[in-house]
Amino acid sequence: MPGKSKLSYAQQLKAISKVSEAVVSNLYLEDILRLITTLTGEIMGSRICSLALLDEEKQELSIRATHFLSEEFCEGYTQKPNLKIGEGIAGQVVLKNQPQAVLDVTKEKGYKYKEMAKKEGLVSMLCVPLCVKDRVIGVLMSYTSMPHKFTKSEITTLTTVANQAAIAIENTNLIVKTKLIQEELETRKVIEKAKGILMKEQRFSEEEAYKRIQKQAMNMRKSMKEIAEAIILTKEIERE
Repeated sequence: MPGKSKLSYAQQLKAISKVSEAVVSNLYLEDILRLITTLTGEIMGSRICSLALLDEEKQELSIRATHFLSEEFCEGYTQKPNLKIGEGIAGQVVLKNQPQAVLDVTKEKGYKYKEMAKKEGLVSMLCVPLCVKDRVIGVLMSYTSMPHKFTKSEITTLTTVANQAAIAIENTNLIVKTKLIQEELETRKVIEKAKGILMKEQRFSEEEAYKRIQKQAMNMRKSMKEIAEAIILTKEIERE
């Protein structure tokens, strides 16, 4: 059937397994997203497969990775504007936290980009939510070039990939947040040590010591951590 995956069941399982491996990988987020869309495109036999993440602050979806059957079709699709939650098919999928299949997006009332779809040759669409503990963080979309009624098996397959993808994305974000927290704690520790030196050597109050480090950082266009490290290093050299 047009648009149906040409991969065998064993190959599909292998591709899904690769997505699972990304869950515990050290890849950067953008690499993980590209891997997910590429493997999903192979599993589903997609003309276009894309992944959009939810910006919780703006409450909108933005496309972060796309895999094309042919690169000549990428320009129009990648220039699509962001969607608000509840807007369009993808926005509804986020709002309801349920997969949605469309037989022909060019005739679907809720689809926002009919002209683009006609130009790019997109017909049927399957969109599933990326979920982490019932919290939707984005959507995974697969398009075909011919009318195709997605089966329960295909919906289950894409949902499985989406669930694995969501875990991988969440893990990566947590790692980044953890590193940022560690860096912030390390910065505070260094600044506190430098403040202590200034308070003892220059008899500054804690506030005066902090402002001195801050002022030097601004004047020298360096971070406060760099200035604090220089103060500590100078003191260590003096001791030697």
